[in-house]
Amino acid sequence: MTSMTCAQASCLALRQEMLRDDRVWALGEDLGPEGGVAGQYKGLQQEFGRHRIVDAPISENQISATAIGAAITGTRPVVELRYADFAFCAADEIINQAAKIRYMLGGQVRVPLVVRQSIGMREGMAAQHSQSNEALWIGTPGLVVVAPSNPSDQHRLLKAAIRCDDPVMFLEHKELWNLQGTLDPDAEPLEIGVAHLLEQGSDITIVSWSSTVHACIQAHSALTKLGISADIIDLRTLWPWDQSLVEKSLKKTGRLLIAHESIRTMGFGAEIIAEMTEKYFDLLRSPPSRVASPRIPVPYSKPLEDICRVGSEKIVQSVLKMLQ
Repeated sequence: MTSMTCAQASCLALRQEMLRDDRVWALGEDLGPEGGVAGQYKGLQQEFGRHRIVDAPISENQISATAIGAAITGTRPVVELRYADFAFCAADEIINQAAKIRYMLGGQVRVPLVVRQSIGMREGMAAQHSQSNEALWIGTPGLVVVAPSNPSDQHRLLKAAIRCDDPVMFLEHKELWNLQGTLDPDAEPLEIGVAHLLEQGSDITIVSWSSTVHACIQAHSALTKLGISADIIDLRTLWPWDQSLVEKSLKKTGRLLIAHESIRTMGFGAEIIAEMTEKYFDLLRSPPSRVASPRIPVPYSKPLEDICRVGSEKIVQSVLKMLQ
């Protein structure tokens, strides 16, 4: 085991996959000497050359279109779109091309593409650099959606995404880039679609992903002091998502709370609740609930930004309300 940040774990995973398979390469802005945002590509261009770590102009749609074409012809590109907000510039290529080509060509070709996007809030980054857009990709048939919450999962899920034969939206939270954690450098890829039960309890099921998982863990500690026990589930993969683990937990607790940083309106939390309510309405001991951001642009001002954040206090208050 070794200790490293999420950013370092990304760099390690990509390096290992590039050594394992010479079809793997990366394309994006400032990947070369700069090493990309947070150094996630640091040293890779020097090691593998400019033909495998490719610096591209500031044109997200062209970057994505190039990578999609390369994936169809047999390579396994990793696209760096820096911020998830910029992925909207490439939405046509991702949604109408990458996600649908396998279906429209009757399975004759696959699109083994990874699109890396940094989601979520980081202090002072404001409305155009703070969005969490997972609901868009989850709602697009043909896409796999991954959202790790720690360095070990970052390492193993990026390996899994690169080896996947379908396009993967790999969502990395900005505030997790410098999160330190232990991992096994030789670990095999995680299976896509398998969640992680972080804490076990009997009073309520709390489901989350990405950085909000850490707020849930903090909330679990506070709830334990109040005599309340909770299952804490880190989905890790948002599509496909681990329905079986959530179902198993809900059958035990009878209560369901979803916590995520993206906006509450049309968020993925609503889909999880709808699915579980349709199947297990008779088991519910209280109405399911969500803790999420309001439907407003993320403000620059820190006090206003904090209103959008989903912290442990909000999670604890929601749990207490459900247990009344």
